[in-house]
Amino acid sequence: MPLRFAAARTPATSPIARVLARKSPGRPANDNGDAPRVVPSSGIDPTMRAALRQFATHGMAAAGIARFQAEKAHFAGDGDACRWWLGICRSLDRRLGERLERSLAIEDLLAR
Repeated sequence: MPLRFAAARTPATSPIARVLARKSPGRPANDNGDAPRVVPSSGIDPTMRAALRQFATHGMAAAGIARFQAEKAHFAGDGDACRWWLGICRSLDRRLGERLERSLAIEDLLAR
């Protein structure tokens, strides 16, 4: 009868223990890019505060409503209000804000 040798294993190094061991968490992903956000010394900048308030009021529709307000101000000729709402829209949804800015620039060119 042949003899087989099986080395003893400690429970800490068994394959099951290695699978069940907790892995250290990796670094969190950041989809905002590497540029740090400049915040005034008084805390959160006013546009971000307004964007958060807009989101609290309107939920997922907040960016669309901000876009509507920006367009309404633009067509009323109120440039300051348009820039304000555009900033809020851009804070809530960057791509929507960029599209809105391009469309308003095209409207300005067509109006001339």
